[in-house]
Amino acid sequence: MDAETIRKLIESGLPDARADVRGDDGVHFEATVVCAAFAGKLPLARHRMVYATLGDLMGGAIHALQLKTVTPDESP
Repeated sequence: MDAETIRKLIESGLPDARADVRGDDGVHFEATVVCAAFAGKLPLARHRMVYATLGDLMGGAIHALQLKTVTPDESP
């Protein structure tokens, strides 16, 4: 697994999202995901939305994914 593949999966699963994914060892990654659909949602709900784009890869090919999820208004 690589960061670019994860980025593409997130952005295709959340069409208005912009994702920045990093990870060098192939199993541990961190991502910042900016998406308008996160508005009004608690962090756990936002994370679940991202995990849903990755499906069975979570806990398998992707051992760990540290997430920061923000709306465009919350983005620096």
